[in-house]
Amino acid sequence: MTHTVRLRGHHLLCILTYVGRGYTPHFVARMDEAVRRIAAGAPVEIVEGPDDLCAALIEEGSCHGDHCATARVRERDDLARAEIAALLGLPHGANGTLVYSAQIVARLRAAFAAGSIRSACAGCDWKGLCDGLAETGYPEARLQK
Repeated sequence: MTHTVRLRGHHLLCILTYVGRGYTPHFVARMDEAVRRIAAGAPVEIVEGPDDLCAALIEEGSCHGDHCATARVRERDDLARAEIAALLGLPHGANGTLVYSAQIVARLRAAFAAGSIRSACAGCDWKGLCDGLAETGYPEARLQK
């Protein structure tokens, strides 16, 4: 049985371009685990607020949850959920479930590269890295389906 991975809205996008870099080694380890589980077919529960990835930073004391609760981060989550929901025909709110099949990853990555699901990325520190990956077809992305 593969356990559910809990992701907040904008992390639904981050998982598409993740290449093994992150805020801290503990965060990278948690992201590697999430990618492994998602690639193995684990369903993704779409949540509001801190998720399984945020928990890595909170657990190690790098973040006390303040960042995760800012209006800008919540706005990024809302934008990502709305754009992904529209693309895939899903309900817009949190508490939905998504399974990353090869077809869904391909659709999400095509839309990401085209910019149609990137509103949440405005102002993100990782935007340049993700832009480069999208432009070159995601060759280094760890999520392979």
